[in-house]
Amino acid sequence: MLVLGIESSCDETAAAVVRDGVEILANEIASQVDIHARYGGVVPEVASRQHLLSAVPVLEKCLTTAAVTINDIDAVAVTSGPGLAGSLLVGVNFAKAVAMAAQKPLIGVNHLEGHIYANWLTGDLPQFPVMALIVSGGHTDLVYMKDHGEYEIIGRTRDDAAGEAFDKAARLLNLGYPGGPAVDKAARLGKPTLKLPRAVIRNSHDFSFSGLKTALYRLVQTGQTDTPENAAASFQEAVVKVLVTKTIAAAMEYGVNQILLSGGVAANSRLRERMAADSPIPVLIPPLKLCTDNAAVIASCGYFHLQRGERSGLDLDVYPTMAFTPSSSSG
Repeated sequence: MLVLGIESSCDETAAAVVRDGVEILANEIASQVDIHARYGGVVPEVASRQHLLSAVPVLEKCLTTAAVTINDIDAVAVTSGPGLAGSLLVGVNFAKAVAMAAQKPLIGVNHLEGHIYANWLTGDLPQFPVMALIVSGGHTDLVYMKDHGEYEIIGRTRDDAAGEAFDKAARLLNLGYPGGPAVDKAARLGKPTLKLPRAVIRNSHDFSFSGLKTALYRLVQTGQTDTPENAAASFQEAVVKVLVTKTIAAAMEYGVNQILLSGGVAANSRLRERMAADSPIPVLIPPLKLCTDNAAVIASCGYFHLQRGERSGLDLDVYPTMAFTPSSSSG
């Protein structure tokens, strides 16, 4: 089965063709990073307009790369939430038009669930049960996954997500945009010399990064940071330590076969290094291009929903604040 994936939840316009949920034939992305860099963050209205301009060219390039036509596609999968409302609307309506014109089934996909499926596109298929850590700009979730479509959310952030914390740290230290890669790059040139808190929430797998962000702010305001590079390294070490420690503890408690990394922050070099080195449980880490927003993971996730007989109607709506629960995983 060939599934066309469409992703437009934030500031990347993406289209991909994936065979049987595991083989990428094409994965094209039009990034808006340069456009939004001047503003220091994503401007929703600008992002929506750019999606409108990019959708058709990206799809055409995707089909050419995959050496298929729209008639060869068996189904269309699209991100229906969470994300920016305007951006989601462009992608969902575009996907509806393609599905209707080609007379193909449509399936709405939860963006967060899609991130997990980066691990099905690496050639080394996960072995259930697994513990998935989803770390992105807006979410930090620990998900116990017993099978496709069988999830238990065992931990979430109680305030800032890890990616959001990195973005705020980058702004405090004037490291540039996007924040996550900027902190990662600066941290490689520094050492973790600052004492920063590691939030420990007792008897819970939840996360909290607000206190860490506030501690860095106070150090910056009082001039107690020696160099931006050392401050970045210190902040990154604190975030990574919490993510790694809590994920491994949860994985051991639930007796899983593997830990899966997913989401944009899974591209962080220190997180990838420490998780692989510290975990006594095998860890699957997707390549960098599958950690950030892309349509291949949406197509892969959509395939497994379609295999269970799930479909979305042409009345599929967008859900900007969609939570990650089994009942909301598809549209």
